[in-house]
Order: sequence, then structure tokens, then C-alpha cells
Amino acid sequence: MPLFSRNMILYKTPEEIAIMRDAAQVVSRTLGLVAKHMKEGVTPKELDKMAHDYILSQDATPGFLGLYGCPSTLLISVNEMVVHGLPTDKPFVDGDVVSVDCGAVYKGYYGDHAYTFQIGNVDPEVKKLLKVTKECLYKGIEQCTISNRLEDIGWAIQQHAESNGYGVVRDLVGHGLGKTLHEEPQVPNYGRRGRGKKLQNGLTIAIEPMINMGTEKVITLDDQWTIVTADGKPSAHFEHDIAIVDGEPDILSTFDYIYDVIGSDD
Repeated sequence: MPLFSRNMILYKTPEEIAIMRDAAQVVSRTLGLVAKHMKEGVTPKELDKMAHDYILSQDATPGFLGLYGCPSTLLISVNEMVVHGLPTDKPFVDGDVVSVDCGAVYKGYYGDHAYTFQIGNVDPEVKKLLKVTKECLYKGIEQCTISNRLEDIGWAIQQHAESNGYGVVRDLVGHGLGKTLHEEPQVPNYGRRGRGKKLQNGLTIAIEPMINMGTEKVITLDDQWTIVTADGKPSAHFEHDIAIVDGEPDILSTFDYIYDVIGSDD
């Protein structure tokens, strides 16, 4: 998706953050619904329809559908797909890993987060990639304090991913979040410690490590949406919405609805 509709960081009030938490929780519950149906033989289009109907039932609207011409409610990326996979009629098969990215608008504010699911008997090396990528997410979140700077987030993610031998995607980044899906600042998953804008209370961002088993390089397919690894190796993607409140990170989204279905897959 094209990024960043504004040129300045829009810090949020406590009241705005409360609405953004509600928006994020709509997405969290939607991903919990997806988890119930994520299995071999199900198609991405079936999940997309379920998610669309559920979001509408929550007095919210799908956040991706129609935005930048996006034709779907969910973006579903399988195996070597990094992000922005368009839902198809091709059923999932045993051993797939599936990133599901979802957005919703509630009372004018966006929620936007993602989880990579495992289907059946996933190769142990791929399981490790998912585990480390999720760890990268939380290591990035830990850096969201007012004593730190923006690149501290990416630095923590990059160090953990590369120490495990993985590639950190450079061409795609996390982002600010609010009344538009993509606000400033850009939040790369790499960086130099102590660099970048100082973090402040009221900052609301989506942190989303995109970590590849092989090269960090990616290519865009002919549909102009689906982004895949350049070497065809698997990729993983996890995303949370974060606000900085009282100097510390406050995670607005949750994976708990997913874990209620699948259990923690750590």
C-alpha cells in the first residue's frame, strides 16, 4: 500500500487513544474469528468474507477495502509472500504459514494488526522463523518509552532477527496510525540505536516486523499488491498497535482471541 498521508506526527489525546483501543480490539476479535477457521482446505476468500461480515457487525467498517484500490477486507500472505497478498480461491494446505493482516475503522479511527498462523505440520525451521519474528515484535515494543528514540525500535528488531540469521525487510515499514491508516512517523524494522525523533506520550504507531528466512530483498508480483521474498523462502509478519502512555508502551491490540482458539504457539 502507498504510505503516509501526512507530513507531521499527530499525537493523540487519552480520549482518542481510548477509541483507537476499541478499533484495535475489533481487529483483534476478527483475527480470533479467523483463527477458528484457519485450517487445511479453507480458502483465503472464505476468510475474507467472514472477516468482512464480522467487522460490519461490530459497528465498524473494513479498513483496507477500497483504500488505495484494495479489493479485500483481509490481506492474506502465504509462505514466501511477505505482505499484501490478495485473497484467492486456492485452499490452504498442510505446512503452510499464513500472515493475515486486518484493518478496521471504528468511530473514525483505525485499528491495524497482523498474525502469522501455522497450518498442520509446519517445518521446524519455519516454526522458528515465526517464533523469532514474534519475539522481534515485542522487543520493538519494549523500546517505546519516552527515554528512547524512534530508531531504537528498529534497532532492537534488527538485532534479534539478524542474530538468528534472518533477513529484515527494508522496503516495507511500520507506521503511525490514527484517523488515517498510514500517518507519520515511518517505523522501520532496522535502525541505529539512539537515532531518530524522540518518542513522546501520545504517539500511536503500528509496529510490524517482516522477517525473511533468507534474503531481506523482496519483489512485487504482477497484481501490484502481493510482495514476495526474492529467493522464494518463507517470511513471517506480526503486528500490534501501540500508544505511548505515561512514558511506557501500551499495546492497544491483543493476540488473546487467537490464543483462546489455538493456544499460545510459542
